[in-house]
Amino acid sequence: MTTIKLHNTRTRTKEEFVPIDPRNVRMYVCGPTVYDRAHLGNARPVVVFDVLYRLLRHVYGADHVTYVRNFTDVDDKINARAAESGRPIGEITAETTQWFLDDMGALGALEPDHMPRATEYIPQMVAMIESLIAKGHAYAAEGHVLFAVDSWKEHYGKLSGRSVDDMIAGARVEVAPYKKNPMDFVLWKPSTPDLPGWDSPWGRGRPGWHIECSAMSYELLGESFDIHGGGNDLMFPHHENEIAQSCCAHPEGRFANVWLHNEMLQVEGKKMSKSLGNFFTVRDLLHQGIPGEVIRFVFLSTHYRKPMDWTEKKAKEAEATLRKWRALTAGIEPAASAAPTVIEALADDLNTAGALTELHRLAAEGELSELLASAQLMGLLSDELSGWDGASVDLTGFEAQLAAARSVAMESKDFSEVDRLKAAFVAAGLEVRMSKEGVSLLPSAGFDPAKLEALK
Repeated sequence: MTTIKLHNTRTRTKEEFVPIDPRNVRMYVCGPTVYDRAHLGNARPVVVFDVLYRLLRHVYGADHVTYVRNFTDVDDKINARAAESGRPIGEITAETTQWFLDDMGALGALEPDHMPRATEYIPQMVAMIESLIAKGHAYAAEGHVLFAVDSWKEHYGKLSGRSVDDMIAGARVEVAPYKKNPMDFVLWKPSTPDLPGWDSPWGRGRPGWHIECSAMSYELLGESFDIHGGGNDLMFPHHENEIAQSCCAHPEGRFANVWLHNEMLQVEGKKMSKSLGNFFTVRDLLHQGIPGEVIRFVFLSTHYRKPMDWTEKKAKEAEATLRKWRALTAGIEPAASAAPTVIEALADDLNTAGALTELHRLAAEGELSELLASAQLMGLLSDELSGWDGASVDLTGFEAQLAAARSVAMESKDFSEVDRLKAAFVAAGLEVRMSKEGVSLLPSAGFDPAKLEALK
């Protein structure tokens, strides 16, 4: 069996992955807060952990892997969106949840085995909070319930590598008179009549963000599971708080054995932000005509633990490579398994960049069935993501049209019609090749079949 090695944030070392139960490998990844379209940075962890999910399924079998990614559908940002738009919260979250699924599907991401919504697990959250209070790890104050960090002080901060005192000195924490310690975080908070709320022993209210993932992961994966993932911006406070409340509520378990965190995304070397004008969503890129498969390829070209820089140059290079590979593998059946060198690269802490290098080698050496199987293991060259490259558009009639015009021009010495057709084909995104053997038209970057309609 393939040995997988993963960099565990908790131990800060690359370790051999040994699942708790090889017949049920379990992974939880923090999902989106659904109040708007997913921006490009939101998509990076989706693609990273989709590759890991595919690898785990390849190694242990599809029926022996359970992947959970949640939706946060109760949150102050959602409340604010509802207030400013006048739309019902349920209508907003239903729409934005589907947007997320559609956009991630366009990137070739498989849907997880479970996609729980926070609002479906409120009773479980209340029960976990009651347990924390009973065990002396939480307290109620002025309609709130807070986790008492001092009750877990010797362990709190191990994931992020900071002591409680250091965190107090360097963190922006909410100052509230009802807190016993500035670092204590909210498990439950009161709701006014105009906000979503549920009955609880502490009055009508709603859960804090951190308790949501702890309750959902416990219900679906148990008190101990194999892998917990997310962006490194979640390491503190979200993941640190998850560990504290989960381990205190269920001391018999370990919560997550392995913690994986992906680095952030940049655009043309700069942090993505609205103030810099370089903030865009996945849907923005798709509407610009950049195929989801190209976006995925660019993501995979950088190791998940390194900052990823999205550039137009990378997108164009990715498109050219994918066009070439799709042309090479057209009509080819994939091999029974991916190339061992590709699996080896992915098993080495998800070295997707190294795996892509191996795909280039397979293409150069003509190992096309292995190229196809290996690319599909990485979520590339699949039938689901096909069609964007224009390979399915029949260009033989246009090739015959240009060949006929060239034949006439050779006799008349008037090449104006040839030049007109060539210009139209190039404008449509086709590469025009003419030789003694004949005429061929090849789709290139930005191919738009609609621009050929006028030539029919």
